[in-house]
Amino acid sequence: MRLIRDILKDHKKMGKPALSCEFFPAKTAAGEKFLLENVIPRLLAIDPAFFSVTYGAGGSTRDQTLDVVDLIQRKQEVPTMAHLTCVGSTSHDIEGFLSDALKLGINNILALRGDPPPGQDEFIKPEGGFEFSFELVEYIQSQGQFGIGVAGFPEGHIACIEGREVDWDRLKKKVDCGADFIITQLFFDNTDFFTFRDYLRGKGVAKPILAGVIPILSSSQIKKFTQLCGAKLTPEIITRLDELGDDNDAVSEFGVEYASKQCEELISNGVDGLHFYTLNKSRPTLEIVDNLGLRK
Repeated sequence: MRLIRDILKDHKKMGKPALSCEFFPAKTAAGEKFLLENVIPRLLAIDPAFFSVTYGAGGSTRDQTLDVVDLIQRKQEVPTMAHLTCVGSTSHDIEGFLSDALKLGINNILALRGDPPPGQDEFIKPEGGFEFSFELVEYIQSQGQFGIGVAGFPEGHIACIEGREVDWDRLKKKVDCGADFIITQLFFDNTDFFTFRDYLRGKGVAKPILAGVIPILSSSQIKKFTQLCGAKLTPEIITRLDELGDDNDAVSEFGVEYASKQCEELISNGVDGLHFYTLNKSRPTLEIVDNLGLRK
């Protein structure tokens, strides 16, 4: 499969933002079947530049992540990136993951420090492993043959108490260590993204920066997500969610409308790509892409 960095270069030459989608390994066989046979085939309509599949907390879905990526690439022929975290893994474990990935033709990796597993409040460096994601980037880069993505945080990482600029400097270090592109965490205020991007460009980071977009599907769900990751809801969103309450159909309709406007402004300001956090659903992403007039 092609390296994502090369795909992004092609989109830049065409002046066209790359569209990509993220999934998580389903918890049940039925859920996985629905993802592979319903959700993902429908999303081919957006002409995706690539897909990505998450890696559970503490590496809990390690083998399943590789299996899902492999199935997507073989059945849909879309380059698909496997997430990989430092949590609970020695360098030997990571070497094994990368070796297994290459055997399956998986050569795009999103390098993350990762969240602690359930029951563990703080990240603990594994014995013989890595403490920071830049170390993981360095290690993957030293293995050759891989395209490497990393995560960026337009509002600063929730664990970085020194301030967002310090976090952004650390992101630059990941790029300097070999990362090919950046995918941001979800955000709702485009001003945060533009400030983040301008700061990195001012520091000499020229790699593609893809905006992570999540359509709001329910009030309780998005409030939980933002609390966990440190992203903030805008006053407009908070007011509207309060008005709509537990009417998830109305909330979802608003979520698609808001994300569509957000993406439209991002595209108007030259975003390199839009990375949709699909939550293993196709309809919201398809509706957003339709609203933007970008469906294949």
